Amino acid sequence: MGFDIFLAVIAAVFLLAGFAGTVVPILPGAPLSWLGLFISYFSSYTKITPAVLIVTAVIAAAVSVADNIFPVLLTKKSGGSKAGTWGATIGLVIGICAGPAGILAGPFVGALVGELIHDSSNPERALTAAFGAFKGFLLGTGIKMAACALFIWIFITSFMP
Repeated sequence: MGFDIFLAVIAAVFLLAGFAGTVVPILPGAPLSWLGLFISYFSSYTKITPAVLIVTAVIAAAVSVADNIFPVLLTKKSGGSKAGTWGATIGLVIGICAGPAGILAGPFVGALVGELIHDSSNPERALTAAFGAFKGFLLGTGIKMAACALFIWIFITSFMP
């Protein structure tokens, strides 16, 4: 019984750390939250099924991939060139190292610099592509938050009466 409580508490910690990881760059949000669900599976206080674990694992993986791809895709969709797309990618990587502000600004600045290097005669197009990168970042973060919130909701509602 004591170990079951310990497992439930550790699961809750992982779920909350995962939610924090949606905005903190060094924490992988969705995978941490999923790990919380996985840990809760072994506690007798929760009713997490293997099917729920499989579906949420797929969601966590998809969200993690999408979160890294959206800034690049929306840069391209906003009229950005390959240079802008590469700039957004490089900006994201550098931004991760620079902390939360860097994660916000990295894809935007990277796409802007990439587009200006590609074609400095059209700063408006470069700015549009940079805003596309920023929209992609916000979309990825929003989807990560939604997934982690869903995992927390599953955990809370799985407690046995």
